[in-house]
Amino acid sequence: MMYNRFSHIRLPDALAFFSGKRLVPIMSAAAMMVVSAVLFFVWPVVYSGLVSFGEAIISLDAVGAGIYGFFNRLLIPTGLHHALNSVFWFDVAGIDDIASFWASEGEKGITGRYLAGFFPIMMFGLPAAALAMYHTAKTKRKKQAASLLMAAAFASFFTGVTEALEFSFMFVAPVLYVVHAALTGLSLFVAAMFEWTAGFSFSAGLVDYTLSLGVPIANQPLMLIVQGLVFAVIYYFLFRFLIVKFNLNTPGRESDEPGEGEVDESYSTDEEIEKDETAVMAEKIYDGLGGDENVLTVDNCVSRLRLEVDDMDKVNQDKIKATGVPGINVVGKHNIQVVVGTQVQFVADEIRKIRNQDG
Repeated sequence: MMYNRFSHIRLPDALAFFSGKRLVPIMSAAAMMVVSAVLFFVWPVVYSGLVSFGEAIISLDAVGAGIYGFFNRLLIPTGLHHALNSVFWFDVAGIDDIASFWASEGEKGITGRYLAGFFPIMMFGLPAAALAMYHTAKTKRKKQAASLLMAAAFASFFTGVTEALEFSFMFVAPVLYVVHAALTGLSLFVAAMFEWTAGFSFSAGLVDYTLSLGVPIANQPLMLIVQGLVFAVIYYFLFRFLIVKFNLNTPGRESDEPGEGEVDESYSTDEEIEKDETAVMAEKIYDGLGGDENVLTVDNCVSRLRLEVDDMDKVNQDKIKATGVPGINVVGKHNIQVVVGTQVQFVADEIRKIRNQDG
């Protein structure tokens, strides 16, 4: 008689194996396979449409640059801005703005027009918006808002990493985000119209701006600083007016109702004071996510934690927000993103340590 090594496994045990936490990753994988199959046919159509749109506005010169800048920001929540960027930044339609600028090839005042207008926004406009949000924060929340907004504003100014700052108002105050997208378009239009050019290889922050000053094809790049100062004033007063006028829930202006953004003071203990600030933040975020019983996977990108959870209903967003993170984005039944900022790698590492210790 041939021995069957699976004969001792009972049906209830087999069913138990595929229950709870084990079943969710399997279902998620199956769902992603279906989504991938659909996108295999849908994505080429969407991508081609965005490329065609980009190619159509190339002939509009400065106006086209402005339209591109507007949609570049507007599409960020969906991630579709990458398809549009490829038309202007890379060699999809023959522009290849990034490579051409750094190789100093092309036409002075024209090459780099799809890059230059971002500098006034990322180095001046968004930090000014952060200042407006800080000044309109509630008095008792100003310290918490300052720690978030100061770090995000510095990241935007110095490196051009804007996710932490943009996600802090993208979903809680979408009207501000549309205004931000419109001002970005206006900035690209102005820079292109006057033919002020500079370039970046990573993003439009101080680092890339400084490096681009030595590129021969850069044209009057110092004027972008002047433009940036003007846009800083526009951003500050326009954001401050809209926040107060419409009582928008930007950082530091969350509801005072119990359970809606209220910081849980019980979190602050003498033991935590002795711990690293990043470790404390990681513990609070992990607790808000539901801990070991609910968190399935932990990953991160340049500014966000990307997490898979067993039950989204067990996630306490108020606890997570109480740590001062810029934003939370639920992207599916089991997937959630927590916008942390430039220190995301350290927070992710701390969460992994917690999981390893508990395991």
